[in-house]
Amino acid sequence: MEQRKLKAIILGCGDRGLIYANYIKEHSLEVELVAIAEPDYGRRTRIQQLHNLDDKCCVKDFRKLLCQEKFADFVIVSTQDRMHYEPTIQALRRGYDILLEKPMSPVLHECIQMVEEAEKCGRKLVVCHVLRYSPFFGKIKEVIDSGEIGEIVSVQHSENVGYWHQAHSFVRGSWSDSNKSCPMILAKCCHDMDLMNWLIESQCVKISSFGSLTRFNKEHAPKDAATRCTDLCLARADCPYDATEIYYRYLNSRTIDGKFAWPLSAMTSGNTREDVTEAIRNGPYGRCVYHCNNNVVDHQVVNLEYQNDVTVSLTMCAFTADMSRNLRIMGTDGEMDACTKSNNIMVKKFKTRESIEYTPTECLTGHGGGDDGLLNDFVWYVRDGIKTKSITDAKTSLASHVIALAAEESRKNGINVKFDDFYNQNYK
Repeated sequence: MEQRKLKAIILGCGDRGLIYANYIKEHSLEVELVAIAEPDYGRRTRIQQLHNLDDKCCVKDFRKLLCQEKFADFVIVSTQDRMHYEPTIQALRRGYDILLEKPMSPVLHECIQMVEEAEKCGRKLVVCHVLRYSPFFGKIKEVIDSGEIGEIVSVQHSENVGYWHQAHSFVRGSWSDSNKSCPMILAKCCHDMDLMNWLIESQCVKISSFGSLTRFNKEHAPKDAATRCTDLCLARADCPYDATEIYYRYLNSRTIDGKFAWPLSAMTSGNTREDVTEAIRNGPYGRCVYHCNNNVVDHQVVNLEYQNDVTVSLTMCAFTADMSRNLRIMGTDGEMDACTKSNNIMVKKFKTRESIEYTPTECLTGHGGGDDGLLNDFVWYVRDGIKTKSITDAKTSLASHVIALAAEESRKNGINVKFDDFYNQNYK
């Protein structure tokens, strides 16, 4: 029997929306993009041209699509973080299944209400915690479940943000101001909190956290630094954050439509070196990293205690050469060391003293294959109706948001936070 082709709507055509649009283009026998909503003309036009959509199907305001009777199978919500709640609630009430970009919302009671609305409407609401779908983390889960290292006792986890990624996204970019987006520990590490919950298979009971914005502020600006990288800056020679040096190295990075991929796609809708130069000269990504209006942390640690007595120490830090994740998982019968950069997982058994090395299937697509894995699973989930649950359904993903927001509460107020108390305080 021929498979039914699904119809999709994308709300928000930024970098994440573009990834989903590219996936749909490459899987056109299974999914068809029928409408998009995006206020930015350049971003909207790019996806419109990629999918040859009529003007009437490409609108600025998502409300123009969601006020109509249901005309697709599912909606992808990839708007800015603080704009997830309204379209998600409206789409659920219209009868759509939803793929929701993480974080669900920086407001916990909105996250809770989205979960409740999905249950009330009987719709599928899946959160884009893509790392669960990557071969790398899937292999870690497989090894843990096999019992090779016994029962997990403690985990050390490092989120290595990368010095230039911090500058791009969290100093110059859209996630630099928590009042407009969300706390960095939620934006960057709700992935990691979700992974811990998945691997440990217990509920977190207590959270504590420390961290601050230490380096990226005016107090640390070099004496001769200009306010923009394209101005006469006498500090440029020794500065690792020079925007021209960072961004020009990505000029040959393109997606399936031949246009710029991330990070350049975040800066400009253009397609030439001159467009990038113009964006650096006049846009937010050309500002000196010491003269931006950023307020999110550049390093933070989070300690977690679970019901089954497992403890976790998570470190998120900007000041790393690589963008990677490292894990050390310590069990009763052995330990596991894993590094996303080397794509290597090493298990050491206590009794036999043997070492076993695993090299998961290496994927070049986003998040180590997690993006495609998520979308493949979601399409199957929506179309076939056989699966009764997604591994990243919103009810499951909610716990990671509670932990991340509780960690920020702990960091800001210098207190230990109990999971249940924090949840109940935000339940409205």
